[in-house]
Amino acid sequence: MLDSNILEQLKTHFQDLGASISFALYKSDHEKQGEIETMLDQISSVSNEIELKRLDDAVEGIQFDILRNDEPTGIRFRGVPGGHEFTSLILAILNAAGKGRLPDQGVQNRIAAINGPIKVTTYVSLSCENCPDIVQALNVMSLFNSGIEHEMVDGGLYPDEVKKLNLGGVPAVIIDGELIHSGKGTLGQLVEKLETKFGSDKESVPAQDLGHYDVAVIGGGPAGASAAIYSARKGLKTVVIADKMGGQVQETKGIENMVSVVYTEGPQLAASLEKHMREYPIEILEHRRVEQIDIENGRMLQLSSRETLRADSIIVATGAKWRELNIPGEKDYLGRGVAYCPHCDGPYYKNKKVAVIGGGNSGVEAAIDLAGICSEVVLFEFMDQLKADDVLVKKLHSLSNVTVHTSARTDQVLGDGKNVTGLSYEDRESGAMKEEKLDGVFVQIGLIPNSKIGLDQMETNQFGEIIVDGKGRTNVPGVYAAGDVTTTPYKQIIISMGEGAKAALSAFEDRMKA
Repeated sequence: MLDSNILEQLKTHFQDLGASISFALYKSDHEKQGEIETMLDQISSVSNEIELKRLDDAVEGIQFDILRNDEPTGIRFRGVPGGHEFTSLILAILNAAGKGRLPDQGVQNRIAAINGPIKVTTYVSLSCENCPDIVQALNVMSLFNSGIEHEMVDGGLYPDEVKKLNLGGVPAVIIDGELIHSGKGTLGQLVEKLETKFGSDKESVPAQDLGHYDVAVIGGGPAGASAAIYSARKGLKTVVIADKMGGQVQETKGIENMVSVVYTEGPQLAASLEKHMREYPIEILEHRRVEQIDIENGRMLQLSSRETLRADSIIVATGAKWRELNIPGEKDYLGRGVAYCPHCDGPYYKNKKVAVIGGGNSGVEAAIDLAGICSEVVLFEFMDQLKADDVLVKKLHSLSNVTVHTSARTDQVLGDGKNVTGLSYEDRESGAMKEEKLDGVFVQIGLIPNSKIGLDQMETNQFGEIIVDGKGRTNVPGVYAAGDVTTTPYKQIIISMGEGAKAALSAFEDRMKA
């Protein structure tokens, strides 16, 4: 099942684990039981510290637990973790042994303080690119909080459960039968959700003063990485605070307009950005959010992890997030017909009729992709013509199962209380209200800047973008901004990188003049 090259790589990864790791595999008559036994046997064969234990307890479907030194870790897989989830399995082994990339002590303390017990189930599709982030984050939380148990479930193997829960998208995080999270997310966001829902013994998390820095960069995307690298190269003590390294780039598919790079993809570029940053003495504080910036108190930043730090200069590079429609029904049917990622959730709408909202490049690309899966795709655009590149528009119009409605204002996502059943919209030319019967709605209407960082003095425009001058300065002395969060036109990766460098050089220039 696993080829020799993969097994050789695993042998290298699993050298000197320093702990005994076991797969506790439950007995089953499922047709894929032999497949999971073979996979786990092969993985066990590459290390003397990994063992497959076949249990006598019988279950329906596929199920195995990860044990460390014969003790439960709280991590369970229901299904064969192939596809993108194979990485989740390998990381679960490494993390259970205390190896691989783990959150730092500050984040570990915060996870440990969440009140339990909590049993979390994440339904995934093996083709979903966002699912592993959620699975891996919740697995890590299980390792640092004995009151949290997490299981990954391959939705394709348990269709009755998916149907009963009315799930229309993945990843879908369920606790006590309630959907608490759907779609892409980060460890930091999941920690906050569990803290909010179950409470946290925050007093047990020690408050920590991280000290003083020359430059604090908020955001780990292209603009933030560039700003940090340029600051460090100037010999400045630099810290980066980010919810997730790579930012919005992580969700980008093919990138073909990076000058000198013919083709790359978001995750690869994000990994390269982080690798470049780690070549310099830059401190990276991931899985954190800045809650407040106190300019009067030495530009003190208060973080969601109960940590504080001060910086002479602050560079805001927090990027943007997917814009929501903000119409009735959108939030009610999130994960049950409303989705934002066609690559992840598209397979759930095979041979069904869906809508795509948005006529820019992302919307038209989504409609083209979905047309290969769905029986019918209806694209809605508010303006009187599509805004996407001509080559994409021509491709779209060549597809026989795609209908385009321009001058259409979406009004409400319709549903039956369980799933999406349609969409109401206004024909802006005639003023008539119309309805379209649908099984799903994919929202692709651009981005909204992440400019709310607890600094009320910072001026923004009507769109929420931070107003900057030609050198990346904001109206607050010592505070700079760069990238998609600012008024700088053209939201492109290459422009964000340049603006990040510019903001760093401006901060250095102002420092020299002070």
